[in-house]
Formats: sequence, C-alpha cells, structure tokens
Amino acid sequence: MNVPGARSLALAAQLRHYEQRNVTYLADDFPIFWQAANGATVTDADGNEYIDCTAAFGVANAGHSNPRVGHAVADQAARLMHGMGDVHPTEIRIRLFERLAALLPAGLNRFFLATTGSEAIEAALKTAMLATGKHRFAAFHGAYHGLSFGALAVGGIDRFRAPFARALTETPLLLDFPREGTQVSEAAASTDRALAERDDLAAIVIEPTQGRAGAIVPPPGYLRELRRICNERGLLMIVDEIFTGFGRTGRWFAIEHDDVLPDILCIGKALGSGVPISAAVGRESVMDAWPLSSGESLHTSTYLGNPLGCAAALATIEELERLDLPNRAGRLGNAMCSRLQTFRSHRCVTGVRGRGLLHAVELDRAERAQRVVRNALRSGVIFLQSGVAGNVVTISPPLVIEEEQLDRSIEVLKAAIEESE
Repeated sequence: MNVPGARSLALAAQLRHYEQRNVTYLADDFPIFWQAANGATVTDADGNEYIDCTAAFGVANAGHSNPRVGHAVADQAARLMHGMGDVHPTEIRIRLFERLAALLPAGLNRFFLATTGSEAIEAALKTAMLATGKHRFAAFHGAYHGLSFGALAVGGIDRFRAPFARALTETPLLLDFPREGTQVSEAAASTDRALAERDDLAAIVIEPTQGRAGAIVPPPGYLRELRRICNERGLLMIVDEIFTGFGRTGRWFAIEHDDVLPDILCIGKALGSGVPISAAVGRESVMDAWPLSSGESLHTSTYLGNPLGCAAALATIEELERLDLPNRAGRLGNAMCSRLQTFRSHRCVTGVRGRGLLHAVELDRAERAQRVVRNALRSGVIFLQSGVAGNVVTISPPLVIEEEQLDRSIEVLKAAIEESE
C-alpha cells in the first residue's frame, strides 16, 4: 500500500501552510488524511482502507458513523441545533440526565455538561474547591486529564506542564501510580504516607486505567483502598473516566471493577460518538456546593447542553446497550490479551498490559514504537504511539470491531514489531 498517498501528501502541504506549528505532526511518511469511516474501517483521501485500532482517541466505541447515532443527530439538527445553555435550556438535556442517572452507579445524580474532557475536569476541580474550601490537588505521575490550564493543574506528564509552569501557580502532589502486580496493601500504604504530609488538599484525581501513559492498570482493589483513604482523610475522590467509560474496559465504567463510588466522575469521548459532549457527574451533597443561580452562572459555556451532543449521547447509550458492547469488549479483550502475551518473546517488548479493549505493548524505546506504528500503517492498521516516554503502542479499537479485523490487526502489529527488529 502506498502510504501516505499522493492526495494525503498534497493535503499535508496545504495544512503546513495554514495550521499553527506544534499541532499536527507532518513528515514524508506520516500521516494519512481521513476521508470517511464506518464501524472499525477508515478510508483515507487516496481511497486506502485501514482497520482502526484507536477508535479515534477512544471516541468511536459504538463504531464510526454509527447509523443510528447519525440519524438521531440529523433528526435533532432538523429541529434544533443549538439552545441557550444556562438561559433557555432544552428538554433533550433533561432526557439525557434521566438516562445517565439510570445508567451510572447509584448516588451519581448531579450533572454539569460540557463539550471536552478538559472542561469536565475543570468543572470537577472547581466543585471540589467549593465543597472543601481547599485549593490544592493530588494526582498521579503519568496522569493525563487534558491540556487546558485547569486540566494541566492536575497533569502528571511533565512535557505538557513545563512550557506553562509559570502560569500554573499550584503544583499538584504527584503520587506514584501503582502497576498491576504490585501488592495493593503496599500501594495503598505508599499513597497514604504521601497524603499524610498535607492538609491543604481538596481532592485526589485518578484515572482507573491510565490511558495516555500507556494503558497502565492498577492492582485490583487499589481504587477501593483509595476510596477508604479519601474517606479517612476528608478528601474528595475525582475519577476521570473520559477514556475508559462506556464499555472500553469490559464494564460500562471502569470503577465497576472495584465497585467504587467516587464523589465526582468525569465522562466524555465515547459519550457522543464524535459529537463533542462531556460531563462531570457527582454526588448531590458535593455538587450542591455550587450556589443556586441568580441569573449569572459562575461556570458555564456557550455550548452547554448542546442539543446535538445530547441527541448523540442518547443514541450512543442505546447502541452500546443494544449491541451489548461492554460485555463484548471484555470477551474480545481477554482473547486479545492472550495473543499479546506471546509478544513477550520479542527482546524489544518490555511489557504487555491492559483491560477490555484497552491494551498496550511496551517497547524498549520510543523510536521503535514510532517505527512500529508506521510499519503497521503501511500494512493497513492504525495504532497510536503512547506512554510517558513514547515507547508504547496502544490498542483501543471500536467495540464493534469484527473478530477477523481484530485478528488481522494483531498479526499486523506482530509483523511490524518483527520488522522493527
């Protein structure tokens, strides 16, 4: 396959002319330009087809261009594309709240809708400050919660924080994120010792599986222990399920693996199947720290509760249920994990890990991971390079991916690793 093709190369030249530097990485052999996508298949501007093992950053859990979601958005667009957020709201927003309240663990029943994951995180942080009267936060090394200023306040990857450190007046207490295989009692004790030295923390922010850091899964029971520690120390627990939510790890939400109820849960990405929508969802006693609106909301946005996003979210939830995609992700993930474990025979593979349809192969260096991703692209499969050091290849396909497509993707990944050696 000629990748990238002539059309993608021409578009790359145009993009380079217009787009700000440091947005899209452009090289002679990367990237391709997406033209269309359906299910787990992507077609580029040159007509080449690829199996998508990224779900477009975890957005397309219900499949690219899911027809039922598309029809719901089109129907809504024909009636009303935009409401007036916190001034003149829409009925569909209430329908989404009712649907999410029935889906989420009992007790999470107060919502703030936004458009991006960063916005949901910032709403959660503001809520924690109002609820506790404190303004500092604990997070984890390797954490990724978005790149806006508020989200960077709890970021755990230095290369994203460092250029803007002077404007980030408060540095989070960064804790070590325990890896699967660590004794949960030891991990919890280490976390507790670090927290014991501080009395100014409002909340701890955690991903139940670290996504950008390379699908790092904590030991079973760690989230439960963290909940206990938060209770004992009077800290709020904010869980970022923007990537892991809506079936990705084999459950509707990854917190279900440890049966944990956070104070605030942040969701997004797959919620709208590509139409931007996110939310911070919390316990009533915490979220009601916000005062009643007097006509001028303290935290809002133009697109709050956008009808198109709400319609997409309602249809997405229906599709995830109709196709039983969370359970499917668990089943396919178990089979994929068994196959990926055989990759450990390669000298350059330093780790294999994951849960559900979020797995990762860790390699010995970033340059090799980059080469593997490009080798696979030329063979018709799209993977993402990840990891704090960039030495990880993540596998996170749409949950509707056909088993034959997943098998083919794993074979391509294996061949790409062998080629890199």
